[in-house]
Amino acid sequence: MSRTLCLGNEKVGLSQISNGVGDKDGIIIVDHGSRRKESNLMLNEFVAMFRDKTGYNIVEPAHMELAEPSIKDSFGKCVQRGASRVIVSPFFLFPGRHWHQDIPSLTAEAAKEHPGIPYIITAPLGLHELLVNVVDDRIKHCLSHVAGDADECAVCAGTGKCRLY
Repeated sequence: MSRTLCLGNEKVGLSQISNGVGDKDGIIIVDHGSRRKESNLMLNEFVAMFRDKTGYNIVEPAHMELAEPSIKDSFGKCVQRGASRVIVSPFFLFPGRHWHQDIPSLTAEAAKEHPGIPYIITAPLGLHELLVNVVDDRIKHCLSHVAGDADECAVCAGTGKCRLY
């Protein structure tokens, strides 16, 4: 396990890590957090979509800062719901300081309250081929909206931002 690809706590050996998500795994999807309530609520919507699409039992949202629930709260909730391993998945594009320092520090602090529960911090979204499709879809949808052929997307709804300047 390369520490440049994913970060795990020191208690877990490679032989203990399975390559699939099991029923006793808790997943925390963590974003930065915002002072804007609507932005924070979008993480909840994403987590619900993720849970529905994957069928994973224990999936919780967390914000690194500025909003609740925190990583600590979500880690505890995963354990309370029966997780015997926690997978923290940063909802960030690239491996910056938050992935290298902040999320590992916050997760390690949360894990102290749950001895015996191993965790891993996965890589951020990064350079994934499917992100090309997402960006292309967003561009096309926004252009369709500006042309009057589509409604505003959930991100722009009510903001007046999706327009030509």
